[in-house]
Amino acid sequence: MLITSKAPVRVDFAGGWTDVSIFARGAGGAVVNAAINHYVSGKLEVVDSEDMLSSSLIGREGLSVAYHSDLPSGSGLGTSSALNVVWLSLVKSQIVSDSDRAQIAELAYQLEEMLGILGGKQDQYGSAFGGFNFMTFGEGVEVERMNLSPDFVAELERRLVLCYTGKPRLSGNIHENVWGAFRRGVPETVNALYTLRECAYQMKTALLEGDIEVFAEIMSRNWQNQKALDPSVTNAQIESLFETAKGAGAIGGKACGAGGGGCLLFCAAQGGQSVLSDALSLEGARVIPFQFDFTGLEVKREAR
Repeated sequence: MLITSKAPVRVDFAGGWTDVSIFARGAGGAVVNAAINHYVSGKLEVVDSEDMLSSSLIGREGLSVAYHSDLPSGSGLGTSSALNVVWLSLVKSQIVSDSDRAQIAELAYQLEEMLGILGGKQDQYGSAFGGFNFMTFGEGVEVERMNLSPDFVAELERRLVLCYTGKPRLSGNIHENVWGAFRRGVPETVNALYTLRECAYQMKTALLEGDIEVFAEIMSRNWQNQKALDPSVTNAQIESLFETAKGAGAIGGKACGAGGGGCLLFCAAQGGQSVLSDALSLEGARVIPFQFDFTGLEVKREAR
């Protein structure tokens, strides 16, 4: 029996950081994100007892998980959480409902929590569910699938530019800084977190109304509040890429995930995606073409 699984990574539009339990369980968090067609894949091959005696098959039994080859590490796109979703889905071996997806996502988060990883839940749920989602976080997680018009989805794909800075982000260090400041009640950090949550609600409305100008504006407002969390969220290289993007006609942008490196997401002016992509490439960023994924986690079983 061969079981294969693949799960998409995500881009986050607004509300990131508020999905972390330190904030979410007290204040309630909210995030808008969307899965894209870059994946983590894995396989589980079950070898019967007779085959296992054959030396030619030694080492074939067990679990083999592989990253999708074209994504850089530390991208800020939730790749490590997608990997955990894949591992756990191979054990479950079938996904037939949204409740299965939620169960896998929650187990993936719990696994990371057991390993001492300080992070939120948007990555695991975004990977498991696929598509555009508005998520709220408290004691539990509520996932609201957002049904956007096909024309607006196509416009987003024509105008969004995702690029890798060339430097992986170290989210653990940034998380320690931010949540240390939050616990101390640093006003800038506390206020930024509440504003990030507000951005998620506003982003949901902008997407459902198909308003790309407001969408881009909220992305930029979200980025300003990401930076207000802690100085380590940005650096000279990131600021330089934002200046380049603005000069090339970008009307909005933000860092993906925790920031500090990894990927940046920009919204180009109408008809300006190629100009923006070329400008970022000339500055040394790696542009990552993508489309949105509406399938989410996929698990297949095949008799061998």
